[in-house]
Amino acid sequence: MATVTIIGAGMMGSALAFPARENGHEVRLVGTHLDREIIDECRKSDKHPKFNKAFPTGLKYYQVEEMEAAIEGSDMIIGGVSSFGVDWFADVVLPKIPDEIPVITVTKGLMDTPDGRLLTYPDLWQAKLDSLGKKTKLFAIGGPCTSYELVAHDMTTVTFCGHDLDTLKKLQDVMATDYYHISLSTDVTGIESAVALKNGYALGIALTIGLNQKEFGIDSELHFNSQAAIFGQAVKEMYRLLDYQGAATLENMSVGYGDLYVTVYGGRTRLVGILLGRGLNIDEAKAELNGVTLESL
Repeated sequence: MATVTIIGAGMMGSALAFPARENGHEVRLVGTHLDREIIDECRKSDKHPKFNKAFPTGLKYYQVEEMEAAIEGSDMIIGGVSSFGVDWFADVVLPKIPDEIPVITVTKGLMDTPDGRLLTYPDLWQAKLDSLGKKTKLFAIGGPCTSYELVAHDMTTVTFCGHDLDTLKKLQDVMATDYYHISLSTDVTGIESAVALKNGYALGIALTIGLNQKEFGIDSELHFNSQAAIFGQAVKEMYRLLDYQGAATLENMSVGYGDLYVTVYGGRTRLVGILLGRGLNIDEAKAELNGVTLESL
């Protein structure tokens, strides 16, 4: 049995508690400073407030100030922060993790550099580790997966990527189930670039849905021609950007395009795109998200 500690009680990080715990491992869920109410609710009901399904029995819950106790004795750390938590994870979490414990993250995004490069979050975190003289091994999860469908045990395929294949295989053994299928890749730049690029393009595709609702009515039929047109353009541009990264392989493109597909049909990016297409500005769209569900759209 392994001990899996998840830092960040957002939806995707928390969803990974299901395959980990169902495989018989000890699972510790640690909230960030923004997750206090989530951890309180988990302790009270064994259920994440955004999920319809309770966690498997036996999870342990920790507030952010208890993080070091949760890390102690862990066999792996799952980073579950959003892209807004990248710096916090680098400055607060990574220094606390012993070198022998591998870290795998679900955080998606790229940082642009002054010389025009696109830097992955694992690269950004590696620079932090190097500055601290630490030897922690970093890995990442990419691929088409929405948190609520993983919780529902919908058949899911993802890719774990990192530079150490032996450790990747160990992480795969801990997390893989009969519904959570894991491929492995040593091309971190390719996988992480592919899954980050899809977000902006998914927003554009979803925007066409809102535009059609604005013109024909919210209850009108879905129109697919315009979605397909933007999807086709997105595929071309994603290929060019992956090529710019030196990562335009069939494997990377299939992971990115699959992630684009699932993001168009589920998640907050779809909601924002639809609301923008209806004519809301970005601040209004963000405000509306608090009370909007996929079902209502």
